[in-house]
Amino acid sequence: MAEISLRKARTIIRKSLEKGREMELKPLSVVVLDAGGHVIAFEKEDGAAPGRFAIAHGKAFGAVMLGMSGSAQMARAEQQAYFMAAVNGVYGGQVVPVPGGILVRDKKGSVIGAVGVTGDTSDNDAEAGLAGIASAGLTGEG
Repeated sequence: MAEISLRKARTIIRKSLEKGREMELKPLSVVVLDAGGHVIAFEKEDGAAPGRFAIAHGKAFGAVMLGMSGSAQMARAEQQAYFMAAVNGVYGGQVVPVPGGILVRDKKGSVIGAVGVTGDTSDNDAEAGLAGIASAGLTGEG
């Protein structure tokens, strides 16, 4: 099974943060998880709020555990709030169903992990994360 290497995770983070600076976003925090929801790497920019790890992790965790992007989770939450409430109960409140939770797929289309980005608007977070994933030669589903 393909996986996200530490080297690729660091590239995703570095390029996501670079994209955020290019877009003049607020300080970002980025986490990369493997397909089992385990942290491969995390980094936050100077000035990022201390609680941002939990938010970035929740965005990525929901994406990988549900196999749905943060945008898809948000749409589902808007249509079926009870479903997302139940999911959050199952996962101990760890799911943050908004854009910025990005599934990462390999060249064959298999989910190999997820990226969570937080710090600016959720849509801007997703854009920065997608740029980081693409720069690592992977496909993001935001």
